[in-house]
Amino acid sequence: MVVTLKEVAERAGVSRSAVSRTFTTGASVSVKTRRKVEKAARELGYSPNVLARSLNTGRTSLIGLVSNNFHNPMFLQMFDLFTRGLQDRDLRPLLVNLSEETDPEKSVRMLRQYSVDGVIVASSTLPTDFALAFRDAGIAVVHAFGKYDSSPKVHIVGIDNVECGRMALRTLTQRQYGRIGFLGGPETATSTQDRLSGFMEEAAKHPALTASHCFADNYSFEAGRRAMQQQLQEGVAEAYFCADDVLSIGALSALRDHGLTPGQDVGIIGLNDMEMAAWAGIDLTTIHQPIQQIVNSSIELMSAMLSEPDRYPEARLFPCHVVERATLRPIA
Repeated sequence: MVVTLKEVAERAGVSRSAVSRTFTTGASVSVKTRRKVEKAARELGYSPNVLARSLNTGRTSLIGLVSNNFHNPMFLQMFDLFTRGLQDRDLRPLLVNLSEETDPEKSVRMLRQYSVDGVIVASSTLPTDFALAFRDAGIAVVHAFGKYDSSPKVHIVGIDNVECGRMALRTLTQRQYGRIGFLGGPETATSTQDRLSGFMEEAAKHPALTASHCFADNYSFEAGRRAMQQQLQEGVAEAYFCADDVLSIGALSALRDHGLTPGQDVGIIGLNDMEMAAWAGIDLTTIHQPIQQIVNSSIELMSAMLSEPDRYPEARLFPCHVVERATLRPIA
C-alpha cells in the first residue's frame, strides 16, 4: 500500500500542509516540525510524490539536457557530471538527443511537451541562435560549451576556442615544426571555425611556416581516421592540431596503420583532455578543457535563473592549458 501525506501528518501530529512544506525545497518549516515529519515518514516508509507536487506548484523541476553529438566519448563524461550535479540540487535531468534535429523551433516544441523548467544546451557545434529560441519561448536556458559572445543574449559557459587555436599553434612552433596542419570537425561547427581562426591567425605571425587545414565529417573516431587517411594520400604534414581528442585518436590510428609513429614521425595535439587521452597506447598531448568547472557553472546559472528569471545574461570563460604527453616531439 502507498503511504499518503495524510497518514504522515496524522502520525506526526501536524497538518498536511506542514508535511508538504517539509518536503518542498525552500519552503518555511520549523526545525521541530521538520524532525517530527521526517521521523513519521521514516517509520511509515513515505516518499513524496514529485509528479503530484508539480501539479500543485506549477514547477516540474525537469531540466532538459540537450546535445547533438552522442558519438564523442567526452559527452559521456559530461552527461555523468551534468546529471549528478542537477540531481544534487533536487533538479531532474531529461536527456534529449538532437543528433538528427537542428531546427530550434521543433526542439522547443519537444521540450514544451515535457513542461521543463529550463534547458541546458550542451554543444560546441550548434549555432548561437539555437539556444536563443528557448529564451524567446520563455524557457530558462544556458548554453554550455557554446560560442563566446562579449554581449550574450543567453547565458554562455565555455572556453575561448580562438585562443585554443593560437595555443595549439604556439605549442607546435615551440617544437620547430615547419609544415603543420589543422584537422577540424565539421566545417560549419562554431567550435571548428573559432579554433581554425585562432590557429591561422597565429600562423600568420610566422612567415617561414607552412600551414594547411582540412575538416572531418563530424567529431568522431571514424571521421578523424578518415580525414588523416586522406592526408596521408595527399601528403602528410609534420604535425597537426586535431581540434578534438576523439578526432586525434582516430588520426593516431590511421598514422600507426600507415607505419608511422606519432610523436616521432608525425606530431599530434588534441583538445579536451578527456579521460581516454591519458590511456596507455594513446598518451595524447592535448589542450585541457575544464569540463567539471563548465558543468558546475552551467548548473549554478540554471539554478539561479529558476529563482531569478530576469537575470541578465552573462558569458563565463574558463582558461585552458596544454597537457604534455607523448604525441609531440620534445621542445628543442
